[in-house]
Amino acid sequence: MVTYRQMVPADVPFISRLEEETFSMPWSAEDFLKMIEQKDARYYVAEEEGRLLGGCGVLLIVGEGSITNVVIVPEARNKGVATGLMRYMMEEGAREGIEAYTLEVRVSNAPAIHLYEKLGFVSEGIRPGFYEKPTEDAMIMWRR
Repeated sequence: MVTYRQMVPADVPFISRLEEETFSMPWSAEDFLKMIEQKDARYYVAEEEGRLLGGCGVLLIVGEGSITNVVIVPEARNKGVATGLMRYMMEEGAREGIEAYTLEVRVSNAPAIHLYEKLGFVSEGIRPGFYEKPTEDAMIMWRR
């Protein structure tokens, strides 16, 4: 059974390595450590039987959440882990008064866009050239 909880420093090496394996411009372990210590950031992980499956993070900005990272191990993708993790994050955010969420996603990342749409996010614009390695536009999505 998959469970969700707040990220702790011991989770950081795994999550930063997973980011490295997944993204062309990953966050470092140091970046994650700084973020989980910030009072305006929340980072969560999904795990099953003590094994980490992924993580996600959000910055809290005046009643809104800016989702910074969502990463899931390849073998757990398309199995509801990311959906459950994001729902958990949004439930926790609601307890803190977060009423809307935003994120950027590569326009070519159809699986992520589908996930976000399933969770109620809609596209509200494009940020040209937002991503590097390779250069690509970002879709700006909101859930209000």
